[in-house]
Amino acid sequence: MKLSFLIYSYFPFGGQQRDFYRIVSECLQRGHEIDVYTIQWQGDIPDGVNLIKVPVRAFTKIKLYQRFTEWVAIALKKRPTQLTIGFNKMPLLDLYFAADPCFADKAENQRGFYYQYTNRYKHFKRYEEAVFGDVSQTEVMILSPQQRTAFSNHYANCNERLHLVPPGIDCDRIPNSENGAMRKEFREEFDLAENELLILQVGSGFKVKGVDRSLRAFASLPDYMRNISRFLLVGQDKPDRYRKLARQLKVSDRFSILPGREDIPRFLAGADLLLHPAYMESAGYVLLEATIAGLPVLTTATCGYSFHIEEAGSGEVCDEPFDQENLNQKLSSMLQSLNSAEWSENGRKYGENERLFALAEEATDLIEELICARSPVEPSSKGCGV
Repeated sequence: MKLSFLIYSYFPFGGQQRDFYRIVSECLQRGHEIDVYTIQWQGDIPDGVNLIKVPVRAFTKIKLYQRFTEWVAIALKKRPTQLTIGFNKMPLLDLYFAADPCFADKAENQRGFYYQYTNRYKHFKRYEEAVFGDVSQTEVMILSPQQRTAFSNHYANCNERLHLVPPGIDCDRIPNSENGAMRKEFREEFDLAENELLILQVGSGFKVKGVDRSLRAFASLPDYMRNISRFLLVGQDKPDRYRKLARQLKVSDRFSILPGREDIPRFLAGADLLLHPAYMESAGYVLLEATIAGLPVLTTATCGYSFHIEEAGSGEVCDEPFDQENLNQKLSSMLQSLNSAEWSENGRKYGENERLFALAEEATDLIEELICARSPVEPSSKGCGV
């Protein structure tokens, strides 16, 4: 079957992009023909994908996205498809993968009253309504119960079109017999002493990921604890603002930033705690990746996958509304309890759940079910040709 995937931008290190890549790869393995429409692509292209770089430019993202939608609408008429699957909210979609949180909820709770009069608000609200509004027939894959609540609160009639899919954790996140050696090698490479504690944060988009919160929590540690701790940030974004903040907080000598990379299991094995106080995040794969690897997690309730941390008992979750002092206290307390708490053991046990790795398979099942539902066949036929 012919499938068309739409994504504004692809790069290897984003959670949305990795989910996209997994699902596209699974569809290819099942024999589907794939067109991918994008504005920007970084990294390898899966074998068999017909990558179409949409030739649009604009001075603003809003105009760029509008031109992308217009161009793709014309292209889809020339290249008919069984299903159009989007990883950004926009018109045209038969199925949307909800990698982003509810825009209406974010606008209401994190922006001032004036925001609803801006062009940015009008554009993104209109594009979100194209997916979730009353007249829409777009089916939606969601990643957490938190998303279901937010979208249903703002779009009352969308609930029946929301399909909760499991995470898609990579199997290389499962610890094995080599983890001890990996940890030792990693700590030697980064010159970490035996008594030093490594606090790790992983994620691209430092502002949304709450790196400022992390730095303030790290700076608040008692002197003796901060002096035996290091904070390492791994991700793709502009680092200057956070290096400056670290200098202002007088922790720059204990803080390092590395660009996004693919050997994250080494970092999970070598660290002592994952810190992830994001402002808002639909999922947060690194929370589960750390849990499975036995790395204790400290995060915020605004992360979609924070409920996994609570179910697993693999760390601590800061309640909403967020309070910086609460994060500071939890970080200090967790670092002092690493040797006695059961977070690591609980996380590894939670990782035995096979559904944590089943995103690509279940998402592709849903894609094929929708093709069947929208392509009726004769009663005597077996299946729908998927």
